[in-house]
Amino acid sequence: MKKSIKLLFVIAIAIILAILWFNRNDDPVIYKSPVNEEKQVENVKSLKIDVADVHKGELLLVNKEHGIKESIKTDIKNLFDNQDLMGDYGLLSTDIELSKEITNYFNEMIAGAKKDGVDDFLISSGFRSFEEQTKLYKEKGEDYALPGGFSEHQLGLALDVGSAEGSMAESEEGKWIAENAWRYGFVLRYPQDKTDITGIQYEPWHIRYVGKPHSVIMQDKNFVLEEYLDYLRKKEQIIGVVDGKEYDIRYYKVDKTRTVKIPKDYNYTISGDNIGGVIITLYK
Repeated sequence: MKKSIKLLFVIAIAIILAILWFNRNDDPVIYKSPVNEEKQVENVKSLKIDVADVHKGELLLVNKEHGIKESIKTDIKNLFDNQDLMGDYGLLSTDIELSKEITNYFNEMIAGAKKDGVDDFLISSGFRSFEEQTKLYKEKGEDYALPGGFSEHQLGLALDVGSAEGSMAESEEGKWIAENAWRYGFVLRYPQDKTDITGIQYEPWHIRYVGKPHSVIMQDKNFVLEEYLDYLRKKEQIIGVVDGKEYDIRYYKVDKTRTVKIPKDYNYTISGDNIGGVIITLYK
């Protein structure tokens, strides 16, 4: 009798685990319907948005049509001279510079890759000043470089990643980046199947930090930045749960200073799109 009860108990546990397994949610984003806050006046506060906000933040679109005047990152460091900031990877040259904050995010990603047995990364290019980008454009031409002011490398958010094992298109490092960068807030900016949208040839080495939840939503919907910003402009508001945290993402057109209402008990970040709008990302 005791054996039968024990067997039934084991079977019951197995059934419960099987149900949990088959009903688990593997989606990186769980989307929710926006809540109408017009009647919840006591739960909102005013937030002022300025036209200058359109050209600041981690979601700025920088390409052949939309340029910038200066980097949005002020914590640029020479990595060779500050190797205590680096993770387990190499540098192609001694003059590579990168934002200290973005270096920390990159280090987390490389540590994640190492856990998967992929660990022969190096950085081949990081931040570039206007002068450096202009010089590169003159040397390489428009087929291989963008003019000064129109390269993501000037944002301080982008870097080129290489592999000690060969080309990024064929190496394990390149494959891992393509499959996993979004988990750490980065995106592969110029994928092979989106060249008609980005206007840039396939670059398996070029990654750009946009942060979560944006990188996760872009991965979920197979968007490049151009598509994602267009999606936000059309939707105006999306709510999604990423890694157990709920995010409320709102898009506002800004052609003059304006005030918007947001929930009182939420934190937020602001980023412009560099076109004419501002994205506010709310979270608790």
